[in-house]
Amino acid sequence: MPTAVTVAECLRQAQTHGLARVDAQILLLHSLQRPLHDRAWLLAHDGDTLTAAQTATWKDAQQRRLGGEPVAYITGHKDFFGLTLAVDARVLDPRPDTETLVEWAFACLPESAPASSASKGSLHILDLGTGSGAVALALQHARPEATVWAVDASEDALAVARANAARLRLGVQFIASDWLSDVDVQRTGRFDLIVSNPPYVAENDPHLAALTHEPLSALTSGADGLEDIRRIIAQAPAYLAPGGWLLLEHGWDQAAAVQALLNAAGFTQVQSRQDLAGIQRCTGGCWHSEG
Repeated sequence: MPTAVTVAECLRQAQTHGLARVDAQILLLHSLQRPLHDRAWLLAHDGDTLTAAQTATWKDAQQRRLGGEPVAYITGHKDFFGLTLAVDARVLDPRPDTETLVEWAFACLPESAPASSASKGSLHILDLGTGSGAVALALQHARPEATVWAVDASEDALAVARANAARLRLGVQFIASDWLSDVDVQRTGRFDLIVSNPPYVAENDPHLAALTHEPLSALTSGADGLEDIRRIIAQAPAYLAPGGWLLLEHGWDQAAAVQALLNAAGFTQVQSRQDLAGIQRCTGGCWHSEG
């Protein structure tokens, strides 16, 4: 019969195997069917012994993580901007750095109107390449008076996003479209804000070797990683209201290139924002043309 192990012994073994401490804690909480944010519970119960079923789940989770699978895929959940999202291999694992995009989006929007205001629904926001719905749902949660649309070319991704919206009771509206090609502006109206975390990794980037568990189509974008960003910038002016903003997440070394593309397309106030590590991670601009 296998030797029973305690919570503390599990965490020590995980570190011996090279598993990051925070990953080990989250996966152990998952194995014990505890809330994933309750790491303090592990300290208070470090002498508790795992059952055989819990031990089997823990060992499986540990091996999957050591094999490179994201923690979010193993647990099936990821917290993003205060929301707990269901996540699986059909969508990218939402990164904390993408919260930079959401924070900038809030700064670009006018102050929230009262719920009783006649302007309810007058703010129109579009999230391109929504994946799990993380960005769109965060925006809708914080700005319930806004009309938020979310686009993805992947029906699998839209299924994940729709399920998250239903579970969280957030009224985001979804469109299957290859970027803006199937977005009907007569139906949606022009947007005060378009946000996107598109694929931006070059096809031959060596870092892709460590991302084999995530959908490749949501990661790569041509030889220089900018193919999809070029398409979005070219299409966006026809969908933006005068004074509307386009905000794009991109790679660590792409800010200057994205700024140049926005300037060339006629955007103004072009600028970038830094992520949690101080890297220029998002770039955007304002569209002033009435035409």
